[in-house]
Amino acid sequence: MSDPNPKQNMSDGQVAAFPLAEGLGRQLPQNLEAEQELLGALLLDNSILENIDDGLREDHFFDPAHGRIFAAISNLTGRGNLANPITLKSYFANDDSFGGLNIETYLNELAESVLSLSEASEYARDVRECYLRRELIRSSDELISKARSADLNSPASTMIEEAEQRLFNLAENDQGQSGLNPFSMALDTALKMADEASKTAGGISGVGSGLRTLDQLLGGLQKSDLIILAGRPGMGKTALATNIAFHAATTTLSGETPQQVAFFSLEMSSDQLANRILSSKAGVPSDKIRRGELNKDQFNNLVRAAGEIGNAPFYIDDTPAISVSQISSRARRLKRTSGLGLIVVDYLQLLSAPLGDKVENRVQEISSISRMLKSIAKELQVPVLALSQLSRAVEQREDKRPVLADLRESGSIEQDADVVMFVYREEYYLSKSEPERRDTDTDETYNMRHQRWLERAEKAHGRAEVIVAKQRHGPTGAIQPSFIAEHAQFVDYVAEESLPERFE
Repeated sequence: MSDPNPKQNMSDGQVAAFPLAEGLGRQLPQNLEAEQELLGALLLDNSILENIDDGLREDHFFDPAHGRIFAAISNLTGRGNLANPITLKSYFANDDSFGGLNIETYLNELAESVLSLSEASEYARDVRECYLRRELIRSSDELISKARSADLNSPASTMIEEAEQRLFNLAENDQGQSGLNPFSMALDTALKMADEASKTAGGISGVGSGLRTLDQLLGGLQKSDLIILAGRPGMGKTALATNIAFHAATTTLSGETPQQVAFFSLEMSSDQLANRILSSKAGVPSDKIRRGELNKDQFNNLVRAAGEIGNAPFYIDDTPAISVSQISSRARRLKRTSGLGLIVVDYLQLLSAPLGDKVENRVQEISSISRMLKSIAKELQVPVLALSQLSRAVEQREDKRPVLADLRESGSIEQDADVVMFVYREEYYLSKSEPERRDTDTDETYNMRHQRWLERAEKAHGRAEVIVAKQRHGPTGAIQPSFIAEHAQFVDYVAEESLPERFE
């Protein structure tokens, strides 16, 4: 029989009589003595709070009353006030949640029973460790319960990903805080990046894009960066992302190392994506590949290209409506088994919100997704290239070059992203805007308008713009690569006068 008021019984180290975990037949991990010693030390010396893990929270305590006392001490000291049994007495004066406990007596007993102030940080560490072990048990029990019952809407593969996500959240939200580090540590990292950049032919410290001018502007795609690549339909954002990703996986440029690439394609199937890549590498129009209109030389080029790129470390996941949580777990698994250098997501608006997130509207959902993508980039230390749609407002303007405000359902995309790039092709819009003859036009005025259109169309033919509208670590600007439409390929622009002379 337990003491009717066990919280005041300090001699046996028991603060409360807790039931066994439901269905477990054993008590959940806890150390009530450590909780008492930690709280008593804090009541005697508030400055101890500065020396313990600043990630310790109210819900880490096994006894809810202890959690409430810890939260009160943190709140009072955070406002610069003294937290001791006397000040906390008034803080809890009208609080009925302690039941029959005499809180004044209990606070005094906590302070008077402290054995060692110097061990407070160890007590705090043990409190947090017990919390993590309890959460692991709860997650395991929930997983076992779900696994025992068949559910058509929750296959085993989904359960595995949910379990991975819960474990990731537990590690992410409850890991010890890194705190303040000496400037010398950050300086060493910066020097290493500069050294790596100096050793590459293009002077880049990140993953190469295959476009020399873009790499000069960005320094490559940097580790832990979230890079947003946005554009209206028909601009070629998927083509550019595919070019960048496959270059990263197969580069042979001096100073660049091929990277393991994870390409999550929510819009195109894996065979469609492979068709595009094969078209680009073989120099055969993709529409001819689809229709089978290939001559012998073109077919041989396809076979040769397939042989050259077949073993590229390029992984495609074309699961429709995949959640950002699933992307996280699958990318984490790939990094653990094969390594990982770049993640590409095509495209952001087709993703589902993280598992377990409850969002009220689409803007909140997109914000949650972009934050999670940034978190993945930081955790795995790889660049994440995420494609995004643009608002239709672009089409209503005379100048259709995108700006940051055009990001569709943007939420916090602009804030979360380290780099925001837009793809723009004037040729696309000009092809749809050939002048029509007006009733008031004379032959001369119509011919002049049509001639101006022809000149603009000729100048824009095969040209594109990649606009870097935001770069957290460097300048903004724009580059103008060439776009080979029949191969869906972006390449560095070479002016005609720079080409070598042709010999007949």
